[in-house]
Amino acid sequence: MQHSVDCLVEFLESYRGRDKVIRTLCYGSQLVGGILSRKADADASSPNLGKSLLLFSAQLSHCRTVLRLLDDLSMLAYSHSYGFGAKEKDGIVRCISVLANVADQLYYPCEHVAWAADAHLVRVKSDRWWLFGTVLWGTSLLLGILRSLRVMMLLKRKLSKCDEDGSSRCQIHRQMQAELLSILGCMTDLGNAIHWMPHGFLWAGQFPAWLVGLMGTISSLVGLIETKAGDYDEKGRTE
Repeated sequence: MQHSVDCLVEFLESYRGRDKVIRTLCYGSQLVGGILSRKADADASSPNLGKSLLLFSAQLSHCRTVLRLLDDLSMLAYSHSYGFGAKEKDGIVRCISVLANVADQLYYPCEHVAWAADAHLVRVKSDRWWLFGTVLWGTSLLLGILRSLRVMMLLKRKLSKCDEDGSSRCQIHRQMQAELLSILGCMTDLGNAIHWMPHGFLWAGQFPAWLVGLMGTISSLVGLIETKAGDYDEKGRTE
């Protein structure tokens, strides 16, 4: 019990860990709040707890936006360290990864300008900048899906050429499962990104609040699982 509490505290003390927990709470609140709000609309006499949860979710989302004001440098450092992907063996994976890094890097200033406009710090309309940010986010997610599909294809080829070494095959299967999880997370986020596009584009604006919360909750849980799996792999390499 104490070990679990210590691990949770250590996780929450890290910026990425805290952001993942806040994100999960944000979308989880939106999921439950959206469901309760629908019930409250049907029964006007019931207390509207759903509305309170939706407001709570909106505040958590705003909190994450403010915290991301300082993410540009860390993203720039990652993009610089990755460069043009010289360490990648596959040219397609390299190309997709570089394009995804560019989209991620451009996303942050767009979001910062949109936030500043909503806060009346700059005299520009925020709608256009939120749209730019959403397009870049959706582009990054789509590239992430393509990258994972390509990696899975390469892993399947590697698996077909692999000998009977059980440990090697097991490792490849774990990598494929990780890519499947990544695809699931990206697809659910992409669904929300399209929902936040201008009306008339695919299913933009068609998701109810609970469905946005469900999609976001799934991707958030995937992110937590990936973090746990990463910690486990890192522990295995150091032991």
